Amino acid sequence: FGCEWAAAHFSFHPPRSELAFALRAGQGGTRAILAAVQAHIITYLLFTRETESIHLERLCRVGRREQGQALATVLAQTLWAAGGGGRAAVCLITAPVTVTPREGYRANSFTEGIRLFEFSEKAAAQGFISDHIDCFKGKGSHGVILFLYSLLFSRTLER
Repeated sequence: FGCEWAAAHFSFHPPRSELAFALRAGQGGTRAILAAVQAHIITYLLFTRETESIHLERLCRVGRREQGQALATVLAQTLWAAGGGGRAAVCLITAPVTVTPREGYRANSFTEGIRLFEFSEKAAAQGFISDHIDCFKGKGSHGVILFLYSLLFSRTLER
């Protein structure tokens, strides 16, 4: 992954603004993942979550807590679907691990610190992601890469 991927994370526009429902997207390859997640966020905010109305102006009144809840729900639903409706895997960065790379591989101080959390219940996966949403949203979190890894492990390498 290049610098663009390393810097990519899930970041909303300011809460209660005209684009409060929208993710910020940088240039390049990460835009495809962000666009897919964005589509699900809009669907969730308009049609899935319990609210008094589905009026489009309601999207502009989304607050910081609602942004995080929408992102956590969408990430969990996507990982659950990737796992065939029976499992989800979530990758997070834990404390750095010192590893001597095998011949032909280069340590990047990111991949070595990833820890895999597996869930067999959708609600547990969603709760875990909600509790750790800053691991996907925070600047310097590598949130988009973590989500991509989570998708791969949820889907499984065999599938």
